[in-house]
This record gives sequence, structure tokens and C-alpha cells, in this order.
Amino acid sequence: MFPSIPHATVPDLINHVCDQFAQRPCLAMYGSSTQTYAQLHANVRRMAGQLDALGVQSQSRVLIMLENSPQVIHTWLAVNFINAIDVGINTGYRGQTLEHAVTVSEAKLLVTFSHHLDVIAGSAQKLGQLQTILVLDADADARGSSPAVALLVDAGIKVVVSDELPVDAACPKVPVGPADIASVIFTSGTTGSAKGVQMPHAQVSLLAQRSAQKTGLTQDDIFYSFYPMYHMAGKFMSVLATFSVGGTVVMDTSFRPECWLSRIRETGATATAAHGPMLEMVFAQPPASGDRDHALRVVRTAPFPKRIATQFEARFGVRGLEVWGMTEIGIASWSDISKPLVVGSCGRIDTEFFEFSVVDPATDVPVPTGTMGEFVIRPRYPWTIMQGYLGMPDKTVEAWRNLWFHTGDCGWTNEDGQVFFGDRRSERIRRRAENISASDIEAVALEHPSIAEAMALGVDSGFESDDDILLCIVPGDGHAVEYETVLSYLAQHLPHYMVPRYLVFRESLPRTATGKLQRGAMRAKLPDLSLWDRKANNVSVRALRA
Repeated sequence: MFPSIPHATVPDLINHVCDQFAQRPCLAMYGSSTQTYAQLHANVRRMAGQLDALGVQSQSRVLIMLENSPQVIHTWLAVNFINAIDVGINTGYRGQTLEHAVTVSEAKLLVTFSHHLDVIAGSAQKLGQLQTILVLDADADARGSSPAVALLVDAGIKVVVSDELPVDAACPKVPVGPADIASVIFTSGTTGSAKGVQMPHAQVSLLAQRSAQKTGLTQDDIFYSFYPMYHMAGKFMSVLATFSVGGTVVMDTSFRPECWLSRIRETGATATAAHGPMLEMVFAQPPASGDRDHALRVVRTAPFPKRIATQFEARFGVRGLEVWGMTEIGIASWSDISKPLVVGSCGRIDTEFFEFSVVDPATDVPVPTGTMGEFVIRPRYPWTIMQGYLGMPDKTVEAWRNLWFHTGDCGWTNEDGQVFFGDRRSERIRRRAENISASDIEAVALEHPSIAEAMALGVDSGFESDDDILLCIVPGDGHAVEYETVLSYLAQHLPHYMVPRYLVFRESLPRTATGKLQRGAMRAKLPDLSLWDRKANNVSVRALRA
């Protein structure tokens, strides 16, 4: 379908590599045994047969709420093998964020582990069309003996344990095309609820294979990946990219800066990926004589922090590969690892697949080279960028204007065609590679009976392109509110990465004449405010949830 991309659907790609590299190592969890491509293929086909037996239909959506594990890989690929749509759910979702994702997906089936049942059951009456939960571990609580299962059953949701399904169910032969939707990934918008990005097979396949090409991956590479499978950096740019060339993926459950280098060394990893703030945390670890004692050759990143980029490469003896993109379009700009580092640049536009312009946000007129403007983009081939936001046609229309997709990212290009990222146009909070909607935090805060008004802001975390979260609160009349009480409530109802670090109580919040929150005006007051700091008071999210 494309000049340099041979496989245009996920099943076609997986069938090809599992045949070509059948006995080669494919996938392992850190510290665990490895499965081959032949074993991966067998597991995926068996799971596909079980999903078919459950009645999953072509192009229906299947929610996947699983941590990094072999099971999350098998489930995702099995869903695609029967031409259904995998919808990755952030395992930290709870309350409103979970309810929104489940409802807007219109999914009837959710696949998860038993330890998530309590959180899911807490929203049992607000889960849209959900009919069945498939539990992949045989925990006794999932077999009807727990309060969570009782709540779900009362809501009309059936709980099925995977070992109750036939082990010999045949994988059906279902046609899958490049235009069919493969995945929905929720990207937390800078305004409003998280948006479900509908990604066709052609987009997913292009992203994976292009990632392998631009990163220089081969069958001899070992890719160390800790990104979750509800994030495109983990699912498509790390796992599927490595699979596309017959390489080996070593998955970890999370990112830990103090363990990063030792695990790179232990796994024999030759390639990995990490967002800029993560690399700053790694760089902040005490230098050691063994910092270059490893097989790693490339770290793909966005951004490569300007403050440390040159020093990071020198200290660890690796190349940093900076890119620019987003879930909606994939990766449009790549650095060239065969050429010297250009600090601050995310490379050049991949003109084989994209048209690109930098425009005045007010007029959509292109700006001169070197001038800051908004990045707009469009594909050269069909089905290679998203096909709209799920259940949000207004947001889809808003993003497309004058035949260009408006990314909301701003920056500039130089005379050599290098692309330099500036920032988001809209008010945004970015925390550890997650875009966070301020309104999602505010909506949960306003459900607390003692809170009358709330405004969430991103404040400098000390890492490049990364924020800590500040929540400004106006207590209700006659209500006495304590910091830890508010935080405890938020920790029970928000994903961990959305729980604020800072709190401040105010008598009022600045608003426009029409009542809209004035975030800029509030931000201008911050230097004069005394903020309560959760970290300085040794209050962890884990402790708040205990």
C-alpha cells in the first residue's frame, strides 16, 4: 500500500513476522522467561478464538484494562485478529474518568485482572452499554464471592473468568483492511474530557514499521519498554515496532529512574524510549564508572531536554533520537541518528508520508521560516492518521480547518528544515508524559461537598516540558476544609498522576464576565501565594489511598 511499508494491517504484520521468525525470542517480562514468535502466535490465535466464542463482532470495541504483561499483548493482538477494535484503558482510571471512557466507547466487553474489579464496581451503574467483564486471572473473588462481583451483577454486568472459556476455540478467518479501525487510544486533552483517538490499521502499521526504520531496529535488537499499552509510545512505537523486524521486547511494569540503567544492563537492551522528564530523572542519578557499561545504542525521546542532551549522550554513550508527533497523527518528524545531534530540534518532517506547515493560529496563513506558529499537518496517503475522536464529532471538526489537521502544538523551522517544538497553544498540564485535562480534575474536586469552586493549573516541576499540578479551591460557605482531607478524596477518585501536588485555598477565583475561569489571571498571582506542598509534607498518593 505504501512505498516503504510492506504490511498495512496488524494481523498481516504479525502473521508475517511469526512465520519468518517463529523460533526467535519475541517477548519477556523483566526478570521472567521469554516466549518465541511461534508461541506468541499460538497465544494470540487462541485468545482470538475465545473472544469470538464470547460473541465479539467485527469492528466492535473491546475495552482492555491491563497492566504490562504477556496477557495485554495477547489480548490486544487477538482483538485485532478478529477485526475488532482494542480500546486501551488507563489502569489508573477510576470514577468519572473511567465512566467516560467506558460510556463513550459503547463497548460491551471489558478485559481486565481481578484486582481492578473493586474500582470498576464502584462505577457499576454508570458504565454505559457494558455487558461482560472477562477476568484473565482465576482469582476466587472473580467467581462470584466478592462484593464487587455482586455490585456488577446487580448492574446487569456478567463476570467471566478466562479459564471458563474453551481452550480449543478456533481463530476465525475475518477480513481486515487498512481502513478498518484497529485501536482507540484515549489522549487526555488539554481542555475537556479525554478524547478517544480512532486509529486505522494503516496508521498503526505505518507508525510501527516507520518507528523501526527510523530507530534502526533489526532482528538482533532488544527493546526495553516500560510504557503502558494504552499509550502509543509503548504499544506501537516500542512493542509492535520491535515485532515488525523480529526483535525482542523486554517489558517492565513501570519506570524507575534509579533502576533504569541497571535494567538496561541486565536485559542487554540495545534500544529504548523515554520522555524527556524521565531522562532528566535518569541524568540526576549520581554518576558512576559503569554509566557506559551496557549495550544500549539509542534512546528515542520527546523532547530530548536541551539542558542535558549533549551531556546525556556523552555520559551514557548513547544517541538520543528526538521526535515530534501525537496520537492523532503518529510521528511526523524524526531526528537522524546517523548525523550529529542538533540540540532542541525534533528532526525533519517525514515528507514521504506527511505535508506540513507552520501557520499563524489566527489566520491559518503560513509564517516565515524561523517564526513561531502552529503546526498543521495532513497525510499523503489515506487512512494514515486518525479517523476522528470517538463520540466527539465536534472535537473532530474543530481539529480540521482549511484542509489541515491543527495540532495545537507551536514551534518553528529553520533554513535547514529542522523542526523546533515550542509549546501547546491551549492551557495544558503535562505530567510525566501524560496530557491532563484541568477540567477533569476540577469536575472531581467540585463533587466534594465542601468545595464550591476549583481551578487546576500546571506549574513548573523543574523538568523540561513537565508540570506539577496545583489545585486552587474556594470552600463552600460555612465549610472548613483541610488539605489532607481534600487530597484523600481526590486520590480516591482520580488516577494517581492527576492528584495535585500543591493546594491553595482562596476566597474567590478570577472569572470573565461570562463566568469563565481566567487561568492566566490566577497564574499571575502565584508568586504572591503560599502553596501547601504535598511532597514537603510527606503525603504520598499511596498513603492517601490506604
